[in-house]
Amino acid sequence: MRLRTSGVRSPSRAWSTVVSDCGLVTSDREASSTGPSQLQPIRGNSILPARREDIELHTADGLTLVGELALPLERDPVATLVCLHPLPTHGGMMDSHLFRKAAWRLPALADLAVLRFNTRGTSSVRGTSEGQFDYARGERFDVIAAIEYAEFSDLPNIWLLGWSFGTDLVLMHGCDPVVQGAILLSPPLRFAQLEHLQQWAQSGKPVTALIPEFDDYLRPAQARERFAPLPQAEVVGIPGAKHLWVGHSEVVLDEIVKRVAPAFHPLPRQWAGPMWLGDSSAYANRTLAAFADVPVPQPGDREAT
Repeated sequence: MRLRTSGVRSPSRAWSTVVSDCGLVTSDREASSTGPSQLQPIRGNSILPARREDIELHTADGLTLVGELALPLERDPVATLVCLHPLPTHGGMMDSHLFRKAAWRLPALADLAVLRFNTRGTSSVRGTSEGQFDYARGERFDVIAAIEYAEFSDLPNIWLLGWSFGTDLVLMHGCDPVVQGAILLSPPLRFAQLEHLQQWAQSGKPVTALIPEFDDYLRPAQARERFAPLPQAEVVGIPGAKHLWVGHSEVVLDEIVKRVAPAFHPLPRQWAGPMWLGDSSAYANRTLAAFADVPVPQPGDREAT
């Protein structure tokens, strides 16, 4: 039996509250510009109504991690996404664009709870989680703390959503009894090993891997070979996409909802009701070019430090 190690607080923040430390920007003008009967296109920085709360996770090895929980405004969620972000050494964080958009849209569009957080040593506008990057080893405690937070908050149908480095964390540390399944975005299979795929295979839990056609690390044909030890894995190639999914956010969110909350698939592209605009300018320096000369961590690097 897994022991409870994470602290839990009941969600209480109203959707209309400004969450400035998570990079949200709202104003009366923006709130009043979209009437309840006026359809507006959902854009990349659109924020739809939800109950949002800053949370803290407490790991078994004594660290405090910062995060956010977003819930449907007036209903209970039908399922929960626990988001595990890309490499923090290369700009990955809880506000990486797909996770930010999931938290800003999916509580309203698909009745999903979205829990996102910074793994150890990772910073965002929300704050910095304690500890330091540990090459997917110590992050085991981070994954457990996030799952426990969702479990002891009585959030339903917990799914893990990993992106890049986050997919390694899902495969290595996320096959928990309370987890319903996993969705992997751009999995590099860098730290995860055969034993981890076999553990998921034995669990029988559904696993979907969304693979960009032009991924930097693992493309669809190779992915089908690498995931062969996990027979229930659904490997889905996404035409035209690259590792960071720029220009393909809607496709990714649709694929996620198709598996986690299929009654809401496909997602609408318009919204009739209040809508705010997010500000991501704080991350202008976290571009691909900014980390072009930074070596990508490898599994053996931890022992060399």
